[in-house]
Formats: sequence, structure tokens, C-alpha cells
Amino acid sequence: MPKPIIFSGIQPTGRKHLGNYIGAIRQYVEGQERGEPAIFCIVDLHAISVPYDPVELRERVYDTAAILLAAGLDPERCILFRQSDVPEHSELTWLLSAVTAHGDLNRMHQFKEKVGKDRELASAALFYYPVLMAADVLAYRATEVPVGDDQRQHVELMREIARRFNARFGETLVVPELVIPEVGARIMDLQEPERKMSTTGGTEQGTVLVLDEPDLVRKKFGSAVTDSGREIVRSPEKPGIANLIDILAVARNTDQAQVEGEFDGSGYGDFKKAVAEAVVEYLAPVRERYAELRPDEAGLDRIFGLGAEKAQALAAPVLAVVRERMGYGAGSPK
Repeated sequence: MPKPIIFSGIQPTGRKHLGNYIGAIRQYVEGQERGEPAIFCIVDLHAISVPYDPVELRERVYDTAAILLAAGLDPERCILFRQSDVPEHSELTWLLSAVTAHGDLNRMHQFKEKVGKDRELASAALFYYPVLMAADVLAYRATEVPVGDDQRQHVELMREIARRFNARFGETLVVPELVIPEVGARIMDLQEPERKMSTTGGTEQGTVLVLDEPDLVRKKFGSAVTDSGREIVRSPEKPGIANLIDILAVARNTDQAQVEGEFDGSGYGDFKKAVAEAVVEYLAPVRERYAELRPDEAGLDRIFGLGAEKAQALAAPVLAVVRERMGYGAGSPK
């Protein structure tokens, strides 16, 4: 059975938190062992779809690259690059817009959440965000897209765009499969466990950052919202406890049932301390390695450059076929 072609992108905006790490980054590290190739992209073009500071954006791109490398991504075993360094992404976005319905983009949940009441002032780039995301993946004929649960709708649209293109212009693009982790696909805010952990829409005390100092991690888990009971079980009525069970299961590489069994009869205080210590231990190697990698921006640029060369070598032939099928510009089928 052939190995999958894996592609996923990660935003450079904001600081990476435990939800990013569990829902996406750890999948990347596991994926580089299976993918042939495994392709990971820091999506700086996506980042400019909302108001941003140019100086900060450059810093965040380096921050994100250092975190990915510290987590275990190896440029010798995967392709890691900066999205804007491969112009095929932008070109394919425009070409795919020809088979993307306005109504589909209008129904995207994340667009509605991000614009809120300021819909008329939202950038066209934010509206087109899902088309660029589709181009990111389809340019490489990727077969798997490892993402968090919040990206499910975007990947479904991506699949539909590929099907529409193929129906209109002939079999050209691969329809990729969505890959979501069985445990930890959606890590919730520790203070408001009904909403996902986020550096932009979440609470400061409820968001555990990958680079938080150990004492701060302990403090955040110590104040995590639970409920008035004592039972440590996963239940819709106990979102805070269910979230902590998921986090501990991932940090210990076990399952939720084992966590529930171990802490049966324990108090919430002891349970939260155990989760905090497990997360401190889980993130310690990443935090330490990050401190070594982040100052070397020249080294990070070299990794970006080599990754972009490899990525472009894969994307350019796909674009040539797309152009030929669409009757656009120069290109011949490969």
C-alpha cells in the first residue's frame, strides 16, 4: 500500500497553545514518519487576511518554525516551508476560485465567527481564506490533511472544490482525506470549557501556552473550572472535567478510560495537580529546545529556503496540468 502524501498548514499569528500542540503539531511529528512526503507550511498568506502588524508577523513566523522544530519536525524527514515562498499557492487560489461558489464561502462558520457584526468591513482575503487553504493542499496532490476538529468544514469544502474541478476539467486534483486525532481533537479553554482554547478568542488564564513557565502552567490548571461534584468522568454535563481527562490522556499517551479509573474517588484538587504536572513534563522538552533554536534566524531561513525548493518542485508540475486543463497560460500535462 503506497504511503500517504500528507499536507497541513499552521498559522503564525498568536502564540501557540496546548490546543494547537495536541490538535495539530503532534500529528505533524507523527505524520513525518508515515508521509511520503510529509509537507508542513507556515501560512503567512492566511495571516494577512485579518488586521496585523508586519514586524510582529515576521517574528511570529520564526517563533512558529522554532516551535515546530522543537516539537520534533525534522527537515531531513519532512518538507517545512513558508507559504509565501511558493507562488503556486497564490496562483492556484485564483484558478480554484472559478469552481468555488460564493454561497459556499458565505456559509463558512469561521468567517462568521471572525467577522462578527463587522461583516461589511471584513477583508476579501478573509472571505477567500478557504480557497487559499484548498490551494495549499491540492497543489501537492495530498491524500491526508491532519487538522484540528475546527477545520472540518474547510476540508469538506476543499474536497468539494477538487471534485468540481475534476468534473468540469477532467481528473486532475486528488480529493484528500480529513485526519483528526481520536483524543484531543478539540482542547477547550480551562476557564470557559464550552469554547475551544484560543489565543485570540479565549481567556488568558484558560489558555496554556506551549512556552509557559512550569509554575504558570500549574497555576492555570489549579484554577481550571470544573463543577460542583467530585466524580471524574467524561460527560456532557461536565465539560471542564472531560477536557482535563482528554489533556491528561494525551500527555500520558494513554486513554480516557484509564484516566477515569486511576482517579476514581479522587478529589478535583488532586486531579488538577496531576494534569498540571503531566503537561509540564509533556511540554518541557519543547520549551527547552525552542530556547536553543529561536535565536538562529539565519538557520531558520535556510530551512525555509530548502523547504520552499522542495515544495515548488512538487507544486509546479501540478500547476502546469491545471493550466493546461483550464486552457490558461502555458502548461502541458504531466
